[in-house]
Amino acid sequence: MISVNRRAGAIVARMIDDCEALDIEVRRLPNGATVLDAGIGVRGSLEAGRLLAEACLGGLASVGFSHRSYGPGEAGGGPELRLPAVEVDVCLPHIACMASQYAGWPVRAGDYAAVGSGPARALAAFEEVFRNLGYRDASDTAVLVLEGRRMPDAEVAAAVAERCGVPPGRLFLLAAPTASLAGSVQIAARSAETGMHKLAQLGFDLRKVHAAAGSCPLAPVAEDDAHAVGRTNDAILYGSEVFFAVEARDAELAPMVDALPSSASRDYGTPFYELFRRCGGDFYRIDPLLFSPARAVVNNLSSGRTYSCGSIHPGLLRRSLLES
Repeated sequence: MISVNRRAGAIVARMIDDCEALDIEVRRLPNGATVLDAGIGVRGSLEAGRLLAEACLGGLASVGFSHRSYGPGEAGGGPELRLPAVEVDVCLPHIACMASQYAGWPVRAGDYAAVGSGPARALAAFEEVFRNLGYRDASDTAVLVLEGRRMPDAEVAAAVAERCGVPPGRLFLLAAPTASLAGSVQIAARSAETGMHKLAQLGFDLRKVHAAAGSCPLAPVAEDDAHAVGRTNDAILYGSEVFFAVEARDAELAPMVDALPSSASRDYGTPFYELFRRCGGDFYRIDPLLFSPARAVVNNLSSGRTYSCGSIHPGLLRRSLLES
């Protein structure tokens, strides 16, 4: 059986060996757990973010960089909006995106809090999403990515290791805040994962998705984490594009296509930072249908039919990523 933790562990080993060039810091906690700081006490790098994203995907995807045109900056004209982008190509998307990359673990210990994602989730496997994936990892090594502003300590590591059933000495925690180079990259690499999560919300069996690819603008690092949450979400909601190759009945796919992109949400069109403030910082007050890629293409391998939905919103991208 494929082990997302063992595959991610090989990527982490490369990061440790090349920590100086990646501008990351490696620490060993008193209980033996290893922590990689990719942007809290150090600057980090785009390459550190790329490798962090590949580890988060359980070593089942390739992540790279490009530049893309997102159309005119203003409705009806204006200069071309061209931005750096993060590209991701995924094998076994139901495992890579949902059993590994999905940010479904709220990590709390004492006064520490961060959002956990990555392959260690497939060892703990306590989240609702695992009921329908048919996958759970078996590994003596655990790798967890933490999105937060504080470095985890031995208490945090002990709690995570216990939940995963591994000794602390076999636990690797990769930490980066939202407002950092690595943080921007690893969030932009979630384009396919966002689409997979939306398909799950629509009732689609994710095991029928055989391949996935995505592209998302790389959000410039913001002044603080709150504004970074706004920029990184806007990049996905208004600039990301995904492709899925699935095997299903057309009658099953057709009704859900129009609901797949972010434009299906009542909250579509408002910059995420403004929306987040309006909702009092409560994600659960935001329409869940909003958390989707801007545009999707779905190829049904069973019939050969291809569905396309949604569109890029250049004006909002310019407003959020370049003018805010």
